Amino acid sequence: MKEYNFYEVERKWQKVWDQTGLFESPDTSSKKFYVLVMFPYPSGDLHMGHCRNYVIGDVIARKKKLEGYDVLHPFGWDAFGLPAENAAIKRGIHPREWTLKNIEGSREDIKKMGISYDWKREVMTCNPNYYKWTQWLFLLLYKRGLAYRKKAFVNFCPSCQTVLANEQVLAGKCERCNTEIVKKDLEQWFFKITAYAERLLKDMEKLDGKWPRRVIEMQKNWIGKSEGALIDFPLEQNPDIKLSVFTTRADTIYGVTFLTIAPEHEILKVLIKDSEHEKKVLEYIENSLKVPEMERASIERKKTGVFTGKYAIHPFTKEKLPIFVGDYVLVHYGTGIVMGVPGHDARDFEFAKKMDIDIKIVIKPFNEELPEELESAYEEYGVMINSGEFTGLDSFKGIEKVCEKLSEMNLGKKAVSYRLRDWLISRQRYWGAPIPIIHCENCGTVPVPEKDLPVLLPEEVDYLPKGKSPLESSEEFMNTECPECGKKARRDPDTMDTFVDSSWYYLRYIDPENDKQIFDKEKVKLWIPVDQYIGGAEHATGHLLYARFIGKVLYDEGLINSDEPLERLFTQGMILRKTPSGEVEMMSKRAGNAVKIKDFVKEWGADVARINILFAGPPERDFEWTDEGVQGAKRFLLRVWKLFTENEDIFKKTDSQIDKDRLEGKERDLYRITHIYYKRVFDDIENYKFNTAIAAMMEWINHLYSFEFKLSPVFGYSLNMLCITLAPFAPHMAEEIWAKKSEQSIFKQRFIEPDKEIIEEEKITLVVQINGRVRGKLLVERGLTEEDVKKIALSIPNVKKHIENRKIVKMLYVPDKIFSIVVK
Repeated sequence: MKEYNFYEVERKWQKVWDQTGLFESPDTSSKKFYVLVMFPYPSGDLHMGHCRNYVIGDVIARKKKLEGYDVLHPFGWDAFGLPAENAAIKRGIHPREWTLKNIEGSREDIKKMGISYDWKREVMTCNPNYYKWTQWLFLLLYKRGLAYRKKAFVNFCPSCQTVLANEQVLAGKCERCNTEIVKKDLEQWFFKITAYAERLLKDMEKLDGKWPRRVIEMQKNWIGKSEGALIDFPLEQNPDIKLSVFTTRADTIYGVTFLTIAPEHEILKVLIKDSEHEKKVLEYIENSLKVPEMERASIERKKTGVFTGKYAIHPFTKEKLPIFVGDYVLVHYGTGIVMGVPGHDARDFEFAKKMDIDIKIVIKPFNEELPEELESAYEEYGVMINSGEFTGLDSFKGIEKVCEKLSEMNLGKKAVSYRLRDWLISRQRYWGAPIPIIHCENCGTVPVPEKDLPVLLPEEVDYLPKGKSPLESSEEFMNTECPECGKKARRDPDTMDTFVDSSWYYLRYIDPENDKQIFDKEKVKLWIPVDQYIGGAEHATGHLLYARFIGKVLYDEGLINSDEPLERLFTQGMILRKTPSGEVEMMSKRAGNAVKIKDFVKEWGADVARINILFAGPPERDFEWTDEGVQGAKRFLLRVWKLFTENEDIFKKTDSQIDKDRLEGKERDLYRITHIYYKRVFDDIENYKFNTAIAAMMEWINHLYSFEFKLSPVFGYSLNMLCITLAPFAPHMAEEIWAKKSEQSIFKQRFIEPDKEIIEEEKITLVVQINGRVRGKLLVERGLTEEDVKKIALSIPNVKKHIENRKIVKMLYVPDKIFSIVVK
């Protein structure tokens, strides 16, 4: 057998693909498929841990090309942001130099994997021809009232020296460096994503069955819709000032004995100003903000607080209610003020006990009484008691009536609250798109005119993080003229969060060289929505939520034709590997268990890597990269190569056409088996069952090796079909095999529809027995594996009925005849 050199063969075909422009996408299409993978941060060498979604996307793209689709399969780089900047600073290299150098190396790595990207559409978010339009997008949101600047307590990472959006804080720590965040009162830019909260929630119905259920649930929980009431509690000292509280339990209104305000709440400045309690409250606020929010919100943590010296008036009873500041109240939940109902809320009960505040019982269970002294809060619904005119109403009716009464008094109304908070997009770091705003003493906040975009990021800047925006140190950058009055003015010194860059990149791929507009609407109309998006579920409440929001803004502006432009989503599992210490962790350079692409491909080959990744298990689950898996992938491919080289003559003589009506006996069986496996593989690709697709090819190959009549045309026909089936998985080997018979790329071939007639014709009736008695019959394809038959048999209602609550002792499968189950 001619020796197969993976590395040399792969280099040859990658060069051919590049020279012929095989995977370049057309500008017009009547049958399109847009497959997109999440683009990476170019912060270091790429390794196999990065490759899983790229390989998955490539299998899909190549399959669709075989099926006759015009495929858009682009790639680019999320080049701005902390990962690249931190890596550059660590090495004493300018972020631009470091980023571009990494992109160059990473691009070559990905090409070595044989991924079918259209590199002419490559984008880099750090290039002015890209971030010009990120700035334009900012101005669009500003024009639509969706970008604003305000002073607020924000998450600040002491290590990264910048603010973070809520979505970038995990368990009270920076998602990037794992440092505990602190709160700082800073003036920042926000995008008003809350204006789209209801649409983002409701439109998940459009994604049902197309996005993973867990991603949809994560977004629903993050948006966190609650239906309830806003209730106003007038301030005793100044009734014009009303403290608004959101609650889902308006039926407990008569149980309110105090109010508690979050330490960050702006109203506290008004309440304590020049009062005898001011110093004590300010000290408490300062200490509270040092505690991570996750810890503050913990049920186990003891509740703390201080009295502000002020009182609110109960809207119904007119009682004086003491006002506290307490760190267990979070400013971004509801209104940041809670009504204390200690009889019916566990946190309020604990707080009231500590502060010696009255506890009133105003809800009782439907069918029993509560003791006069509660040992814990009764938090269930029930019947209202001690509640004035509402006494005797059940909680649900009571909520309605209380809301009606409050509305009549202009002290409340029905309301909806969302957990979602506006997107904090300004960063006090260098490596990002400058915010296109000018601050003028005469004119205030002025947007940069579109004709002056891009606002270029200066290169000669002290970019080391110091807790304030590095661009402030560049007088040349900061000093400008106001576009409205012409007087001296200052630029905004902050840069944008890199999630802004990645919120729209999939649209720029469609029209990457356009310097007149963000993209051509007609071109976008052709390709949007994205037919398949592939990436990690960890982006559920970050990138994926932001991209949906920006998509809706662009849709409302009439720029795109879909308000859910990412139609289908697949989230892959991670690649794990043993570390030098023997523990199995996610593959990463940090863990010391990374397998570099360039090193692996040179030793083993890209097709081996691809088969190892795809065969290891269901792609949505994590899998461990092992030497055994790699060796198994290579053995499989060499077995394929041996099969074709040993039968080269018959393969070259036959094509993908054959007269099945002239086939009999074993030749007809091989024809049928070919179409069964061919269909199974392509169906499995469509359903993201790549491991079972490869398993089916392995079985198919076994049939071919054992087939007696290897000079028969049907044998050559089956080899043809197998080569086409192999192509999405191991494209280099498939091209090398196909080149034995054709000068045209295998990816110029067209998908042959499986012969459903022969598959249906050759179905057999399989009997399912339990303890020797027939309990079911199945009409199935010949040649099903025992595992396939087992799954089908155990799903038959009558079989399920007879094995329920019984132990299965053994199962026996006589191929194509009987599946027998023994139970006791």
